[in-house]
Amino acid sequence: MNNIEPLDVNLLEGYLDSLGQDILQQMLDLYIQQSKTYIEEITDSIEKESQDLWQARCHKMKGATGSVGLLAAHAKLVAVEKISGQWPEKSIHISELINLNKQAITAFKTWLASK
Repeated sequence: MNNIEPLDVNLLEGYLDSLGQDILQQMLDLYIQQSKTYIEEITDSIEKESQDLWQARCHKMKGATGSVGLLAAHAKLVAVEKISGQWPEKSIHISELINLNKQAITAFKTWLASK
């Protein structure tokens, strides 16, 4: 997980070229709002110990991270979406995901500000 770049710069450059900086900022702002909800929902699935909810909610966030080019967060979700380990282990994964998500959002903001 540590060797994965936080951002898919090629994807983001393509978005920037075709959509412009304002739209990209709107995409980031929307993702930031949605990711809070996704993380709350994933955490809720842990509290309910529901494998079905865990998979569905990780899958939803995985799609969102992929569509905005957050490679490391996306890779983490790919790795954990279908795990059937113990719930304490999943709590560790969600903590790692929260950190990766924060790092990716910061990297996106920094990248976008440099354009």
